[in-house]
Amino acid sequence: MEPKKTKKADLEGKRGLFLEIGFVFALGLVLLAFEWTSRPSDVEGFEQESRSSMVQEAVPVTRQEQPKEPPPPPPPQTTEVINIVNNDVNIQDELVLEESEADQDTRVSIDAFATEEEEETEEDHVFVVVEDMPSFRGKGLDAFANYVQRNLEYPFIAQENGIEGTVFLRFIVDKDGSVIDVEVLRGVDPSLDEAAIAAVKRAPKWEPGRQRGQPVKVSCTIPIAFTLE
Repeated sequence: MEPKKTKKADLEGKRGLFLEIGFVFALGLVLLAFEWTSRPSDVEGFEQESRSSMVQEAVPVTRQEQPKEPPPPPPPQTTEVINIVNNDVNIQDELVLEESEADQDTRVSIDAFATEEEEETEEDHVFVVVEDMPSFRGKGLDAFANYVQRNLEYPFIAQENGIEGTVFLRFIVDKDGSVIDVEVLRGVDPSLDEAAIAAVKRAPKWEPGRQRGQPVKVSCTIPIAFTLE
């Protein structure tokens, strides 16, 4: 025989109601969990401390002071002296303009000054080669070298010491034919050099050289040999 339940003790008929109540309760808990917001007390304290520390460690803004340049010195005070001159004062330095009779056909010649400068330059200039070279007794430089060689006096002290060689001399034949400015280009011994210079200076005059038909100075060079026999 099966036991029978009363209608009050039978819960099978109320299962749907309990299920709906459970869904509603669970949904309410979920909504409550989503809407529940809370902050931990540690985080709030940390934020407060960090804000306070940031405020305390703020660096004040400073501006660099630019050095002020010293003011420029005041300009020197100058006093101007004004001399008042009367109109009655006579001025001695007066410009006097002389009248000269000149017309459009009057010409000023400046070639004379240029000619004088050229003449002075040619007079002072020493030529090496000219149109008409100087000549000695109608002959050239070799004739003069032979003449000097024949009239040369060999120094006795050089002969005793056995000194010999060739002395090279340079001289100038002046506009009047005289020999001037004798100098040694390459010497051997002071005694031989002096003897060669003396022989050239004792020589007679030349026929001067000419450039453009005018006598000019001409430079010449000759060798003088000293040999012992």
